[in-house]
Amino acid sequence: MFSVKIITAYPEMFPGVLGYSVIGNALNEKKWFLEIINLYDFGHEERNAIDDMPFGGGPGMILRPDVVEKAVNFINQNSDKNNFLLYMSPSGKPLKQADLIKF
Repeated sequence: MFSVKIITAYPEMFPGVLGYSVIGNALNEKKWFLEIINLYDFGHEERNAIDDMPFGGGPGMILRPDVVEKAVNFINQNSDKNNFLLYMSPSGKPLKQADLIKF
């Protein structure tokens, strides 16, 4: 069975649009599996912080890489098969249909 694990700071948003139409029907018919991983479960210190000020200053906040690493390692340690990791980032290459076919 095709399994998707999504690491997110907003688990209440899922399945969201993934629960509708053809994809939603397939999810309801158990043709694929969706697991949501709450990023806050891997947070830092007592308040489970997942973000921090940018190194060197500047506006805004950035995700802590150690928190993301803990979440990804958790998935890898609790999986018995090879996983494809898609990490959405503004600095990455665009995700295209050919990439999805390859996966």
